[in-house]
Amino acid sequence: MSHTGALAGSDAAYDAAFRRAGLLRVRELEELFDAAEILSRTPTLSGERLMILTNGGGAGVLAADRLADWNGVLAPLSVETRRALDAVLPAAWSKSNPIDIIGDAKPDRYGKALQVVLADANTDALLVMNCPTALADSTLAALASLDAIGRHRKQSGACHRTMPVLTNWLGDGAAEPARAAFRAKGIPAFATPDDAINGFMQLVRYTRAQNELMSTPPALPDEMSFDAPAASTIIKAVLRSGRAVLTEIEAKLLLAAYGIPTVPTKVATTPDEVMSIANDFVRDHGSVVVKIVSRDISHTCDAGGVRLDLETAADARQAAVDMLVKVQSIAPAARIDGFAVQPMIKKPRAHELIAGMSVDETFGPLITFGAGGTAVEVIRDTAQALPPLDLGLARDLIRQTRTYRLLSGYRDRPPADLDAIALTLVRLSYLISENPEIRELDINPLLADENGVIALDARVRVADQAADPRTPMSIRPYPSKWETQFLFSGQRAVLIRPIRPEDEARYDKFFAGVSQSDIRMRFFTPRKEFSHAFVARLTQIDYAREMAFVAIEKLSNDLLGVVRFAADPDYRRGEFAVLVQSDLKGQGLGWRLMQHLIDYAKAEGMEELFGSVLGENTTMLQMCRELGFSIAVEPGDLSLRQVRLVLRPQAP
Repeated sequence: MSHTGALAGSDAAYDAAFRRAGLLRVRELEELFDAAEILSRTPTLSGERLMILTNGGGAGVLAADRLADWNGVLAPLSVETRRALDAVLPAAWSKSNPIDIIGDAKPDRYGKALQVVLADANTDALLVMNCPTALADSTLAALASLDAIGRHRKQSGACHRTMPVLTNWLGDGAAEPARAAFRAKGIPAFATPDDAINGFMQLVRYTRAQNELMSTPPALPDEMSFDAPAASTIIKAVLRSGRAVLTEIEAKLLLAAYGIPTVPTKVATTPDEVMSIANDFVRDHGSVVVKIVSRDISHTCDAGGVRLDLETAADARQAAVDMLVKVQSIAPAARIDGFAVQPMIKKPRAHELIAGMSVDETFGPLITFGAGGTAVEVIRDTAQALPPLDLGLARDLIRQTRTYRLLSGYRDRPPADLDAIALTLVRLSYLISENPEIRELDINPLLADENGVIALDARVRVADQAADPRTPMSIRPYPSKWETQFLFSGQRAVLIRPIRPEDEARYDKFFAGVSQSDIRMRFFTPRKEFSHAFVARLTQIDYAREMAFVAIEKLSNDLLGVVRFAADPDYRRGEFAVLVQSDLKGQGLGWRLMQHLIDYAKAEGMEELFGSVLGENTTMLQMCRELGFSIAVEPGDLSLRQVRLVLRPQAP
């Protein structure tokens, strides 16, 4: 029914799911082997700059051209590296990347050149190539290369970067001994320049996917709030009336309940009422838009039910009369409920976008974003993502479209307000997550310029969730109903809520307020520094498999404490942990967090919370006793105590 439903197919849903999970997707069987060859041997990459070293200029150029096809990055050749290569290579070498060491290169030339390149700080990965010639033995060149690579890795040691190396020894059977030698040492070996570059770019794409998966999203605005009850009231009223599609007025009220800017719209039942309403809009805005309101017509423009830029109230009235005639001739059975009248929003330099949602049978709700307007299905410049979205994921969704380059500004057109667009997608995500009755949704067009966004038109289809359940969301949304506030120590307002990825920014200050002794009690080892990867694993959780609640002081916005559990795969038992700032111990904050976690675990139907506590952690053990945990000595380790709280009898 909606544009979004026509644009989003099951393949797009798989793309969105793989991207969200940090998976690498390949399109062809050959790509699968290229990816497996390099990812199984070189799983990490610190950067994307590739240096190519070859004894054949043509082969090197083929590799560089293929890298350009992928929009890959050739490593720059520094002055120092060029001078070092001048000392070991013939005067006729290429003096650039690809490094052509000339076709008569003997094994020792490979070894000396590799020693230089492997020490180059501007290179993130190296492709070594060999073209068979009558002037040198390819297998011996491979053995010399292996020797240079081995010496470099031994000198680098465990504390230094080891540059990923991949190889391409051209030729059929004669090159196989060299390839086998490389593979035996865990170095990827490819048969052609194309295969080698394809494999390298799969490694680049995989690294990007993993980095995006663990990136910290920007924090949401503190003032972002929703009127969920108003949205629910609108949807329930539509369902009670026996309808499946919201009117334009209802759809815009639904968007407004979640803070999405919409154009003001009023409904008239007759052409004379259209004239009366239009009079005020013309006075304030210069011109108006009139649209037919009909529960039987989904795309009013196709039925002749839209008139734009009407400059007088009389023109608006005549447009309503004309539309009645035209719509009745095109769709005589359609019921006409009235007319929507709204000011004509004139933003000639704004971009027409679409933002919407449809339901995939496998993955559930799927958000679509891209170029909008009446030709949206012809242009087909859209991307899809699985909700829920945060600001980082929303911006990534925008960047996946060609329209993003236009939105970034060009010539005399300033960049659109990308933050406002991303925030609209986040608000849309919350609307979808919290209202499972929604089955299709279109905002088209969503106008965007440097001053923000505004939804000019919206279409929403709903269904009774009890009678026709929506395919569940693949990713469990943020459980906002588990937010609560209380006064700590009688005067400090504290918010307890589920943890969010952007809470990572609060952890440095939080850990600074926790003593080394308490750090050791919590993590069973002394730590002074916590990496981004470590904290990201604490803050970027899957609410369907674990839960963490943070205590945030409202005045300072500081993190005061956190409690969590990680569930077993069957979601019956969960291992818990709690940590509060050291100067707040014994004041009831840990107790309050633990009680909140216990209430949540019970509501989830879990059977047990358990944990391991150091025997010297008497404060924690006392709190566990008071909360009803049983305590026993850990078998085989007298320094540890097993604590266990039965939440409900175990299922048979």
